[in-house]
Amino acid sequence: MKLVSPHGWRDIAPSKLLEIRAKLANFESMTWSDILVTAKKRNHSVPVSRISNEAQNHLSSLNLFDVDEVISLHLTGTERIWGFRQGAVLQVLWWDPEHHICPSLLKNT
Repeated sequence: MKLVSPHGWRDIAPSKLLEIRAKLANFESMTWSDILVTAKKRNHSVPVSRISNEAQNHLSSLNLFDVDEVISLHLTGTERIWGFRQGAVLQVLWWDPEHHICPSLLKNT
């Protein structure tokens, strides 16, 4: 698995990118409490220690040593957007179409 592809942004079809953009725009009207507490089963923070080694290495290569947790935003079945909070803003890191950054042990999640 490489974080540039399939977890990078350059290989996404324009139609999928528009779909992702629309879903992210929906989050803009929500508070962090709405996103992470109300919809906790879908969206949640994850300690960096629980994400894949490759993702941890990528954070290090970006000099993001102070990031303790990343946030997973559920888009569809296995599709996720990953980022970290900087104040009230989500700094988007990865497109994870197959839930590889932090694989779930639960079926269909």
